[in-house]
Amino acid sequence: MSTPAVHEATSKTFDVAWVREQFPSLQLKMNGQQAAFLDGPAGTQVPRQVMDAVRKYFLDANANTYGAFLTSRRSNEIIANTRAAMADLFNCTPEEVVFGQNMTTITLGLARAIGRELKPGDEILLTILDHDANYSPWKVLQEKGVVIRTVDIRASDCTLDLDDLKSKLNTKTKLVAVGYASNIVGTINPIAEITKLAHTAGAMIYVDAVHYAPHGPIDVKALDCDFLICSPYKFFGPHMGALYGKKQHLERFKPYKVRPATDSVPECWETGTQVQELIAGIHAAVEYLAELGLRCDPSAKNRREALLAAYRSTVAYERTLVAKLIAALLTIPGLQFFGITEPQRFSERCSTVSFRLPKGTPTDAATFLGERGIFIWDGNFYAINLTERLGVEQLGGVLRVGLVHYNTVQEVDRLLTALKEFCAS
Repeated sequence: MSTPAVHEATSKTFDVAWVREQFPSLQLKMNGQQAAFLDGPAGTQVPRQVMDAVRKYFLDANANTYGAFLTSRRSNEIIANTRAAMADLFNCTPEEVVFGQNMTTITLGLARAIGRELKPGDEILLTILDHDANYSPWKVLQEKGVVIRTVDIRASDCTLDLDDLKSKLNTKTKLVAVGYASNIVGTINPIAEITKLAHTAGAMIYVDAVHYAPHGPIDVKALDCDFLICSPYKFFGPHMGALYGKKQHLERFKPYKVRPATDSVPECWETGTQVQELIAGIHAAVEYLAELGLRCDPSAKNRREALLAAYRSTVAYERTLVAKLIAALLTIPGLQFFGITEPQRFSERCSTVSFRLPKGTPTDAATFLGERGIFIWDGNFYAINLTERLGVEQLGGVLRVGLVHYNTVQEVDRLLTALKEFCAS
């Protein structure tokens, strides 16, 4: 589909002005200029609804859970309602939703629990493309004699080498850990296909959807994955992590926990007192997406349908932005681009792009842009295996632009103008 056709198809339903009105922080100014938040992959801004939900929790429900009084019962209800909301986002049951401090902490805990059942010689398959939070927690199991194998990429377009993956799967493979989308180059991996390959080999699959969650709909039933994890602060919510796990796995594996804590799933996986005010914020973030979906498609009959409608609209809108950005970046002499560039393949990538300029370091460029109110990241973004593989780790990594649905064409234009100024300075 051509870019103009995408724009025509979405302009009648996607109202970016309304979206931006929901995010008070977008009014921030830097050196007299409107801030352009192009740093979404490290954490998005949050809508007013999320801020209000956190404040309301402290006013109306600030107590620990399972007490015999009003505010405690309200905390129980908030957590239950948020599980139901995340279940709609994942397309699972509330009993399969686990909350935690963040993706890394949850993954470390689950890896330890799964490691209890692994034997020397068992294998885990990881990838070069992943954030280190879906690499190091599993690699630690080498201490138990577990063999770690790593899937390579095709450096020409920064996609996962599926032939390499297939060649390394065998009867000793117990788990495959893979990202849904790369937080550096935006590559979207074929998770359903990888899941089938893993299951055929008798292995479980653990999907890091942290970077994918703001950019596309998740359906764990269709994927048939065993575990999938994301971070609400990457999709317009507060700083926490959320895990989907098939109920039979959550019941089978035994978490490390204190004795008085419940043995019931999913609460047994949630160590200590949860950050309940932020759980209230997660609920509000999902409701914000559902509200956006209803604005795009008033015929949606329930929250799940509304969420799918929201993603249909935002995916198409973000694609118009990234198409404009990539086309312009490729005209900058000497620019080194990492990832998929062909418009006909944009369904294989999300709206995150990384590149190196012909002059200066990534930090130099990010500083130059930041002083002009354009916020983007530089470095390796904890995907150090990938920056090493691409030969840029010792050079300061890359510049990363992460577009989400509250960004605008005007912000992309500002970025491109500033990049050309930097190259000419």
